[in-house]
Amino acid sequence: MRIGELAAQAGMSRDTIRFYEKIGLVQGRRLPNGYRDFPPETVTWLHYVRTAQTLGFSLAEIARTGEELRALPDAAEALSVLFQEKIHVVDARMAELATLRTELVARVGTGCPLRAAGRSA
Repeated sequence: MRIGELAAQAGMSRDTIRFYEKIGLVQGRRLPNGYRDFPPETVTWLHYVRTAQTLGFSLAEIARTGEELRALPDAAEALSVLFQEKIHVVDARMAELATLRTELVARVGTGCPLRAAGRSA
């Protein structure tokens, strides 16, 4: 299918698909007239990419694991491992943000980013 039809079915812009093609997330072949032609399963793959992004995976992570997952007959176990790894990353980031929030709260009203309330710098 051509890029316009793919964009419509995947619910994204042609520019997004061109970008994904440039970074290797999708592959199309060039027709003799120069148009891009994508296999029908690209629609499903693009939905996977969009969902993975929504779940917090970067395009680099998707590209790195996508080929592996597509090659597996049953990717459920491999996906569960990836989800567990992402949960650990999210938990660590939440802890970092909680610490940052505590530091910011301590500085409210001090007028100085170097001094926490009740402490002198």
